[in-house]
Amino acid sequence: MSTLKFKTNMKCNGCIEGVTPHLKALSFIKSWSVDLNSPDKTLTIETESDDEKSIIEAVTKAGFKIEVMNPLRKV
Repeated sequence: MSTLKFKTNMKCNGCIEGVTPHLKALSFIKSWSVDLNSPDKTLTIETESDDEKSIIEAVTKAGFKIEVMNPLRKV
């Protein structure tokens, strides 16, 4: 299991509601949350996959900006 963190521009519960169906469509996500109180509006995802690209596409499709906070390092 991996924990991925992303900086977003989500600002309210309505934003979270808007992104929910897009993240639920990704079966490899086990849980997720958005810290609306953090300056980075941090999206934290617990996942069985390191598929950052699909997460970024899903959030972007929902109409939000997103960038990786802890990029995976391939060795």
